[in-house]
Amino acid sequence: MDEDIAIVNNNTRNQKIKNFFEKNTKKLIIAFSVIILIIFGYFIYEDFKKKNKIKLANRYNLVTIKFISGDKNKFKNELIDIVNEKDRTYSPLALYFLIDNNIINENNKINKLFDVIINDTEL
Repeated sequence: MDEDIAIVNNNTRNQKIKNFFEKNTKKLIIAFSVIILIIFGYFIYEDFKKKNKIKLANRYNLVTIKFISGDKNKFKNELIDIVNEKDRTYSPLALYFLIDNNIINENNKINKLFDVIINDTEL
């Protein structure tokens, strides 16, 4: 008798699970799709950030390499743009390059750029 009750309980549990999936098929598909989209969105966003970091690194490297042969004002503006990108690696490097090579001598501009790095950049 106990075996019969166990079989009936097992069958009713299986039927309840089957009914649940039949009633909520659309909701489950939508929830699963949203989770998949969120995961793909995260990976796409991370890839986008990585590509932007590589572009910024290439910009910084080109500016520093071509510094010797070019006009200081052109490099000054490019390095200031890199500082204003607020990248945790290349913004401080660009500012220190500006200061070390005496491209910017005005204390007000230097202080404003330091403020950008200290206050706005995540270090």
